[in-house]
Amino acid sequence: MSAAARQRLQALSKQLVEGIPDEGTFEDIPKIRHVAGDSVGPRTKDKVVIVTGANSPTGIGRASAHQFAHNGAKAVYICDFADSHLATHKREMESLYPGVDIHTRQFDAGDEKAVAGVIDEAVAKYGRLDIFFANAGVVGQPKIFTDIGGEDFMKTMKTNALGVFLAAKYAAPAMKVTSAEKPYPGGSIIATASVAGLRSNAGSTDYSASKAAVVSIAQTVSYQLAGSGIRINAICPGLIETGMTQVTFDRARERGTERKIGQLNPTQRGAVADEVARVALFLGSDESSYVNGQAWAVCGGLSAGHPMVPGKLA
Repeated sequence: MSAAARQRLQALSKQLVEGIPDEGTFEDIPKIRHVAGDSVGPRTKDKVVIVTGANSPTGIGRASAHQFAHNGAKAVYICDFADSHLATHKREMESLYPGVDIHTRQFDAGDEKAVAGVIDEAVAKYGRLDIFFANAGVVGQPKIFTDIGGEDFMKTMKTNALGVFLAAKYAAPAMKVTSAEKPYPGGSIIATASVAGLRSNAGSTDYSASKAAVVSIAQTVSYQLAGSGIRINAICPGLIETGMTQVTFDRARERGTERKIGQLNPTQRGAVADEVARVALFLGSDESSYVNGQAWAVCGGLSAGHPMVPGKLA
């Protein structure tokens, strides 16, 4: 086999090289063909995972890191610009999942050298990278657009959009690294966008623009990774109780109006971080093998309709 042919073969996903196997028949009908393993088993077994935006005790990043570790990951890197809780998270995860290597790293998700560095470190140590959850984000400027300065606008874009771009730029080549344990390239890049990136009135102009950029990055990058077995998807949360929204939930509880939170979505409530983490787990696992380039809304149905008055049909 020529070097060019070998390189092309190494760049193709397992399914493109081997196909999806025929599993025979039961009586006179074909058995169901499978791509992923058993859903009741560990869904990220032996995978190497990097999660950004993992410092917040109530955040999506922390909850997702737990799901990846609980489901058999070989190693999980929990990363954030702030490190006030990372050491605590590490101790907790090590106590709960003693077979998983937990690493903490402090860096800005928009720092190109730092992003490349943690990925290089993971590949050097484990010989692979399987999941990168680019979850780091900032709330932006809660102001009308005419009051937002250009510098502040770009600060929001740096963390929320550039951070996702850099994750994809450096994670994708790392996911192409193969070995005896990982004979084919492949992996899952997951990015946290928002319903604000899908519809208006869910965030400020800079925040919404940055999250729309995340959706676009996922869509365009998925095509540029065609055939590689590397997928990229964006999660678009609605109102989730995290560090970013904690003030809203706390004030509602103080006023006795918590029941009104989420009243504009048909699920009629806000959500907790684990509900988003479950989606990240699915997208990181082989069970989502045919989900690529998508913006998955996890919003209780908010983005499914137009604004409405509760109790009245539009």
